[in-house]
Amino acid sequence: MQVVYEDNHIIIVYKESGEIVQGDKTGDTPLSETVKQYIKGKYQKPGAVFLGVVHRLDRPVSGLVVFARTSKALTRLNNMFRDGEVHKTYWAIVETSPDLPQGEQLLTHWLTRNEQQNKSYAYDHEVPRSKKAMLRCRVIGHSDRYSLVEVQLLTGRHHQIRCQLAAIGCPIKGDLKYGAPRSNPDGSISLLSHLVEFIHPVSKEPIVVESPLPADPLWSHMIMKR
Repeated sequence: MQVVYEDNHIIIVYKESGEIVQGDKTGDTPLSETVKQYIKGKYQKPGAVFLGVVHRLDRPVSGLVVFARTSKALTRLNNMFRDGEVHKTYWAIVETSPDLPQGEQLLTHWLTRNEQQNKSYAYDHEVPRSKKAMLRCRVIGHSDRYSLVEVQLLTGRHHQIRCQLAAIGCPIKGDLKYGAPRSNPDGSISLLSHLVEFIHPVSKEPIVVESPLPADPLWSHMIMKR
């Protein structure tokens, strides 16, 4: 675990691909518990440590996760995420396709979720039980086979980035569930929660935090191609 920002009310950490943010049926140790132990040790806190989970990243995704260290911050951050006041920018390495938009583009689909498959499906029109999904994306780098895409979410739907990019013929590298031809060796998908920006819920100061890059050297290569 790598801490990239902390104060009395919030802590932002870098999540490795493969880690879960919150406990689930696998029984694997979640990132939230690792952060609690870090706080307990660093500040020599007796008893239970308070930590609020305000958002999640899919298990194969890496990047920034924001936690609340106080109940006041948790309530305010929950409201900020709900009201779209926390701005997150993602980077994705995708299979290059002629359909990949050049320049900034708005992608709009209607997504349905299959709970049994843990997968979403995209349509270009509204269908029963679908939810509208919107994101902005632009290509910021190229290699011979891949493109580096910057994504800003305008809605928060299940597997939204993965599903919408796959729908335009550009599955994220390693994302077998959404059409990538092969997996990444470590089981990750090449999607990074790269930047988070918001007004601090207590101090009201602007917070801008950038993620480290994953260990895969392809990330560094793609950044050099920007």
